Parts: sequence; C-alpha cells; structure tokens
Amino acid sequence: MTLEDRHCVPYRGGVAPLDAEAATRLLAETPGWALIHDANRIERRVATRDFARALALVDRIGALAEAEGHHPDIAFGWGYCRIELYTHKIKGLHENDFILAAKINALVDDMCSDHGPS
Repeated sequence: MTLEDRHCVPYRGGVAPLDAEAATRLLAETPGWALIHDANRIERRVATRDFARALALVDRIGALAEAEGHHPDIAFGWGYCRIELYTHKIKGLHENDFILAAKINALVDDMCSDHGPS
C-alpha cells in the first residue's frame, strides 16, 4: 500500500521521532519534498500562477488536513505556497507527515492538470 493510500493515525504518545535514515527512506516516496531542520521536518514549495491559485491550493490542503486530522504549517502569497510538515508533539517527523505529504502531492498534481499551480 502506498503512502497516498494510507490514512494518518491519531498520535497516542510514547513514539520517538523518525531518525534521519528512516525519514530519508520515506522521503523517496514523496517527490518534491525536502528534509529541513536537521531532518526533523519536511517542506515543499509549490509555484502558482497567481495569488488566487495559491489561496485555492491552501484551501484544498486545509480540507485534506482536516480530513486526515494532521495539520501542516503553510505560508503563501502571490505565486507561491510553502508547506511544512512535522509532528509537533514529538518535535520531529512521524510517518503521518509522509502520508499527508503524499496526499498533498496528489492534490498538487490534480490541480496542475486543471491548470492550477504551475
């Protein structure tokens, strides 16, 4: 089962963040994302054609995040959207971060095919 086909699981506590090696393995399944902050977070930057498309992308990511119960940090403006994922409670990466990243990738791909972000 791919990351995109899975769902985020509620955090139950007592779980250590992924180490850099495990994060790198999962990163291979989420093209477009990069490890940042000493491999404690992942980030993707998406170029958009204008502010309205950036806002539409943020809106769709927000709905997806609510449905998955896992919420990214998002910054956006005219022509861009920057998404950062990590699990706040463990101050690092969890498999949920990569599941949501894969789902965001599918959403971005879908919007691009509809002449959304470019």
